[in-house]
Amino acid sequence: MSARRSELGFSQVYVAELVGISRRTLQQIESGQANPGLNTLLTLLHTLGLQLTISKRITDEKTASGGT
Repeated sequence: MSARRSELGFSQVYVAELVGISRRTLQQIESGQANPGLNTLLTLLHTLGLQLTISKRITDEKTASGGT
């Protein structure tokens, strides 16, 4: 997210204000020190022109069938 924000030329203060969080919270999210709630995450992604994609996890067939 930090790279995308920089790519857009947005400051942390600007993005934080748009999302409705503090600059410190955004800094913590970008550095991996904090995990945003789903609504905050979606708003943040939208603000940066990104999207969340959910897909089925690919697993090893043995693991998926209960084998060892």
